[in-house]
Amino acid sequence: MEIILILLLSYMCGSIPFGLILTKLFKGQDIRKIGSGNIGATNVLRTGNKSLAIITLILDVFKGYLPVIITYNYFHEFIQLSALMTFLGHIFPVWLKFNGGKGVATYLGALIALSLQLSILFIFTWITISLIFKYSSISSMFSSFAVLIVSIIRDNTIKAIDPNFESINDINTLLFIFFILIIFTHKKNIFNLKNKKEKKIRI
Repeated sequence: MEIILILLLSYMCGSIPFGLILTKLFKGQDIRKIGSGNIGATNVLRTGNKSLAIITLILDVFKGYLPVIITYNYFHEFIQLSALMTFLGHIFPVWLKFNGGKGVATYLGALIALSLQLSILFIFTWITISLIFKYSSISSMFSSFAVLIVSIIRDNTIKAIDPNFESINDINTLLFIFFILIIFTHKKNIFNLKNKKEKKIRI
């Protein structure tokens, strides 16, 4: 019963389309008909309203964080399942015929609950790459890959020093799944990058 409750609550929380709701309420527009058609903060920014984009980003991060931290505190053995279901809720929301966002902000929220150090690495890497290349898609894919690699190196280094070390929260498999899903949600961006049609970040 507990696992079913966690599955449902994590998915439902992740599936809340804040970008769509906010643009409907405050601009009377359907974000799915603007720019890339994505419901995330980057596309909300294309409406010209920076405040809505920032609020969307914060709420998408928070909805990734909340169910995972609750699961961490009360049902620790299901924390990775909660993180995955929250992420899947965002990219496959039942309310939008399973056509959601790219999941990067929600991924970050879940990552904050799982590892503060890795979330800081993600933010630092994302900002650095975005300043260099000006593409949100490249920043997101590279940052999630960097988090995965650093996490693997960290764990292997610790195990080399202490063969008896066992990570309480081994998330490398989960991070690999996240990385693959982020690549999947950015498949259109990869196509656009290849054909030099990808839109740069304009702040």
